[in-house]
This record gives sequence, C-alpha cells and structure tokens, in this order.
Amino acid sequence: MNTNTLIIALIALVIGGSSGYLVAGRQAPNPNEHMMGNGTIMHNTQMGMGDAMSGMMLELEGKTGDAFDRAFLAEMIMHHEGAVLMAEAALENAKHPEIKDMANAIISAQTTEIEQMKEWQSSWYGN
Repeated sequence: MNTNTLIIALIALVIGGSSGYLVAGRQAPNPNEHMMGNGTIMHNTQMGMGDAMSGMMLELEGKTGDAFDRAFLAEMIMHHEGAVLMAEAALENAKHPEIKDMANAIISAQTTEIEQMKEWQSSWYGN
C-alpha cells in the first residue's frame, strides 16, 4: 500500500469518526478535536487533519431527515472504506497475529456494512 493511499484512509477514518457525535446527539468538543475509541481526545491540527474534520462536520451540520441520512451514509461509506484500506495494510505489515485477526474482522464487518449502506442509498435515493 502506498503512502498516499494510507493517508487517504486515515483521513477517511478521521472524517467518519466524527459522525458518531452527531448520531449520539452530541457535538465534537471542538472542530479541531475528535474522540478516539478509548475516550481520549485527539487534536486534529496536530495530525494535519483539522480541515478534513471541519469539512465532515460542515457536511452534516444543520441537516435533518433525508438530507442528514444521505450525507451520513456518504460519509460513513467513506469512513468504512478507509478502515478496510487500513486493515488491508495491517494484513500486509503487522507483526502480531492479534492485529491481523482484528484486521480480518474489520474487513469482514465493514465490507458487509458498506454493502448495506450502498443498498440503502440506492433504494432510498437512487444512487
């Protein structure tokens, strides 16, 4: 996997990760921060991804109903596709078998979810 693909995957994960705040009815503490799975706050500006996070938040901000659902699906598909790319990199490069096992689980689960979300997009919006 080349560096550009990995960077795109990381950006997609960061962007998609912020959608959890909106779905849970919370806002990110700051547009330049997001919460990691373990509850710690990551500062996007330190990673050079502040613009990507801001773009994600703007894409969903103020939307409700079908407009929100459409934007959410689009962003989550991108997020999941990024996770699959990262998991594929882990299969190729990880040392520990536990990481490779998790990568296989991510690929399986998120590929299924991508297919489901694309099916919903097509059914509901003709995309």
